[in-house]
Amino acid sequence: MILLNVASITKHFGPDPVLAGVTFEVRPHERIGLVGPNGAGKTTLLKILAGLESPDSGSVDLHPSARLAYLEQQPLFSPGRTLWEEAQSGLEHLLAIAAEAQRVAEALAAASNAVDRQRLGKQFDRLQHDLHLHGAYSLDHKIEQVLTGLGFRPENYQQPVEQLSGGQQNRLLLARLLLAEPDVMLLDEPSNHLDIEATEWLENFLRDTDQAMIIVSHDRYFLDRVTDRTLELYRGTVDSYAGNFSAYWRQKSERLEVQRRTYEKQQEEIAKAEEFIRRNFSGQKAAQAKDREKKLARIERVDRPREIAAPVMGFPPAKRSGDIVVRAERVSKAYDCPLFANLSFQIERGQRWGILGPNGTGKTTLLRCLVGRTEQDSGYVSIGTGVKIAYFDQLLADLDDELPAVEAVRPLGKELTEPERRDLLARFGLTGGMVFQPVKSLSGGERNRAALARLAATESNFLVLDEPTNHLDLWARASLEHALAEFDGTVLFVSHDRYFLNRVADHLLVVEPSRFRVIEGNYDTYVHFVRQGLAVAQGKADAAAAGNGRVAGRAASTKSVTSVATTEPPPKRKRRFPYRKVVELEQEIHDRETAIKSINASLSDPAVLRNGEQVRALKLDLAIHQETLALLYDHWEEAVELNG
Repeated sequence: MILLNVASITKHFGPDPVLAGVTFEVRPHERIGLVGPNGAGKTTLLKILAGLESPDSGSVDLHPSARLAYLEQQPLFSPGRTLWEEAQSGLEHLLAIAAEAQRVAEALAAASNAVDRQRLGKQFDRLQHDLHLHGAYSLDHKIEQVLTGLGFRPENYQQPVEQLSGGQQNRLLLARLLLAEPDVMLLDEPSNHLDIEATEWLENFLRDTDQAMIIVSHDRYFLDRVTDRTLELYRGTVDSYAGNFSAYWRQKSERLEVQRRTYEKQQEEIAKAEEFIRRNFSGQKAAQAKDREKKLARIERVDRPREIAAPVMGFPPAKRSGDIVVRAERVSKAYDCPLFANLSFQIERGQRWGILGPNGTGKTTLLRCLVGRTEQDSGYVSIGTGVKIAYFDQLLADLDDELPAVEAVRPLGKELTEPERRDLLARFGLTGGMVFQPVKSLSGGERNRAALARLAATESNFLVLDEPTNHLDLWARASLEHALAEFDGTVLFVSHDRYFLNRVADHLLVVEPSRFRVIEGNYDTYVHFVRQGLAVAQGKADAAAAGNGRVAGRAASTKSVTSVATTEPPPKRKRRFPYRKVVELEQEIHDRETAIKSINASLSDPAVLRNGEQVRALKLDLAIHQETLALLYDHWEEAVELNG
């Protein structure tokens, strides 16, 4: 069964087409990620599918029994309604079925002949089945579940929608669509305005639902967890790939390699034929030349590879600083309510720290305290010897909107010739006439890349970045990740992009209401320790870790801001394992995790998968490593608590 059939869609907004023959099908239960560079026409395509825009040609056919809904980006609500009433409006189709069931029940009770009673009874049973299938007997619970998952609190439920913030209104649009349960959902950046906790709830919700969906998102972690098919929109057409974003990224690389070889080989053959024709067209081999000319005219030309260009990006070599780049001691800050308190940690040269946490926990304020743009209420921040800070403000306030990009990119007090500035902008993907446009006329992604180029021009050795991936497409994000991973200075950044956190960070500072955690590792490390129950308070070991600002090895630490004093220390548990040093256990944990990654990589190799005996041996090794690793985590936890 085909729910949605899209055939040869074209759309022009100028001389060049945005969509130039888009064709694909959507089947029940498919979760499709729609990816492409900024400006490729993803939102335009979704609006055409939703019937909000008309194509210049082509057709969109929705199955007659299917319902389709589109997540709008601009909230539009009926005035005077509450949050709860707007959310409930997503259930209008169920309320209509319930009203119809009530009408049929009344007609059934009044029916006087057997034929009518049989007909109405079947109709009533069918309506009851539909209501039961969609959980219509617990609608209030359903609404509460969705609103809570998206970050709303009970005190918000009766709030007029006009009083909600822009972000809350966008989340309400998403809640209304999820409750409507259409057969096909068109989701344009559904995780915008969500913190990590709400995003994870949404991922689980979408994975558990039966609806088909097309998702446009810059959140690669989200796409990896939710989607099972990927459509790439580029140059006006789509290519289909099996699997989630990571599978697409791998298959895309493999396809490009084949396309390049095929294209280059044909171009060489064409060039040789054209050279032969040119040299022999009027000589003794004129007949051969004419024959080759005819063959060349009939040849089916191989298309140029569908290679999506990504900006190179890159930061200049960093001058050496002191070993301690920044140290925070018991730093606190509050406005109307406390943001963070008694925050202590230190960042060493060459480390790359990511900061994450729920909205409203003061992540941006913390960055501004560290770079001296905001004064903390208590505690102190010390910057190391030889440290030169470059700060990326997510509001891009350091870019002068009125200046052309080629002028705005120059840091104060630094001389750069125009060719040097144009080369710098080109490295970050800004070329041609756009470098002479005022910053205010650039798109969000272009302004972001101009700000990053300005950051590179400062030649600093400590990059402090507040949401640096905002407005960047997937290819620009990958380039920035590579540039930061190659940078030999120190990096501190705030990000909600878990994929970015995984690729860049080697330490995490997790800021939460009333506590913080320091993790040595990336986002997956943090998730792993949370699931294992290790990212919890660890008594004396935890206090020591917070005191020196880091956690040894691959461990996690949590410091409670509002700790409760006790008169009697809790009794130590008895040892299950023989005494071993914490550092030795951490090294073995690291070795086992490395071995597991290597085995998993081998098991994804098609050549290995064709060898059944090798696969069985690898799976046996994997099981042994995983079992040993689980014991090592328990041993490490015990050693942290009990070692003197």
